Amino acid sequence: MEFTLQLLIILACLFYGARKGGVALGLLGGIGLVILAFGFGLPPGKPPVDVMLTIIAVVAASATLQASGGLDVMLQIAERILRKNPKFVSILAPLVTCTLTLLCGTGHVVYTMLPIIYDVAIRNGIRPERPMAASSIASQMGIIASPVSVAVVSIVALLAKVQVGGAPLTFVTLLSITIPCTYAGVLAIGLFSWFRGADLDKDPQFQAFIAKEENRAYVYGEGTTLLGQKLPMKDWVAMWIFLGAIAVVSILGGVESWRPKVGGKPMSMVLTIQMFMLLAGALIVIFTKTDAAKISKNEVFRSGMVAIVAVFGIAWMADTIFEHHVKALQAALADVVKTKPWTYALVLLIVSKFVNSQAAAINAIVPVALTIGVPPGYVVAFAAASYGYYILPTYPSDLAAINFDRSGTTHIGRYVINHSFLAPGLIGVSVSCLLGYLLTSLRGMI
Repeated sequence: MEFTLQLLIILACLFYGARKGGVALGLLGGIGLVILAFGFGLPPGKPPVDVMLTIIAVVAASATLQASGGLDVMLQIAERILRKNPKFVSILAPLVTCTLTLLCGTGHVVYTMLPIIYDVAIRNGIRPERPMAASSIASQMGIIASPVSVAVVSIVALLAKVQVGGAPLTFVTLLSITIPCTYAGVLAIGLFSWFRGADLDKDPQFQAFIAKEENRAYVYGEGTTLLGQKLPMKDWVAMWIFLGAIAVVSILGGVESWRPKVGGKPMSMVLTIQMFMLLAGALIVIFTKTDAAKISKNEVFRSGMVAIVAVFGIAWMADTIFEHHVKALQAALADVVKTKPWTYALVLLIVSKFVNSQAAAINAIVPVALTIGVPPGYVVAFAAASYGYYILPTYPSDLAAINFDRSGTTHIGRYVINHSFLAPGLIGVSVSCLLGYLLTSLRGMI
């Protein structure tokens, strides 16, 4: 009875925090913590300090990349690919946005691409909903495949002390599963999107809308492009510094002997990522003369700081309650975990919707799952299930896709749940999880 009441308190904090959005999600964790500690006398759990510090390092580097103009180079290259192959935009656009997220460690880079994707689609008679919704979903799916994302670092850190398939989980081993699974899921989304919805010339609702001249001008108005801009050399330097740091991190993740010894063991990848991300940001500032004051004022930095607060409050609150009841949970759920370990993926998916963060969901659920007996291999196999916030169309990238689609084809349905992002989200995550299960099984990890 006591556990049920405490769990209801946590859920209430999650629901209300999710409704408020942003920093409020993490702050609501403070209410739960105070009630659990002072009301029920539970000893406070451990806040995820390593994860939070890694978020700070990665966000600082990514925000510096944006402030320096290095991100514009990536976006310009991405636009060139799309405009050279406009007929395939429904497949190429999500692959491009996923790749940008993989390189930058955050899905928020999609905002600049969305108006470009819309322009390519509408000027080639392609239903904008097809690439727009797919691109928003793909940009978030890329997080679990990025070597500098908080979600990936969190999994590596949480599984560092356990055996996965008879050996410790390495950075490269995790990415060798999540990267192909992510791209398989994104490709499945693209193929589905190619055929979804009516063509614009056969859509009566769209045709009725553009029948008015002012609406037609609005739908087919001026497009957005980066192709006419000649970017300075410093922007290219910033991009190569950032990509170079990612390459070094990936190599060090696979070659442990190249990392310095700490206590007789290779330095952890958590510390390695933190160091090289800070180094990348510093080198960009030095060699491109980036105004440091601009770093803290862009979207990447702002969204990253929101993520820190969310992870801090939610993960700390969850650790407090589950650490106290761990033995009871082990006894109650042991049989379910042994016979139906896939239920872990469902729990992770649902929690990620509540917290709107893959990293926060992983840090809240994975420690509990490992404690009650979920085999570590399943954490790797179902990593893609940490993305479930497409279930309701409340995430910023989804809302941005709706707003940038002037044709109105990317939409929220009358019943809310019937929106443009649900089908591609379910398809992408399901395919990624199924392939993850297959790959981990073939490699003896589960």
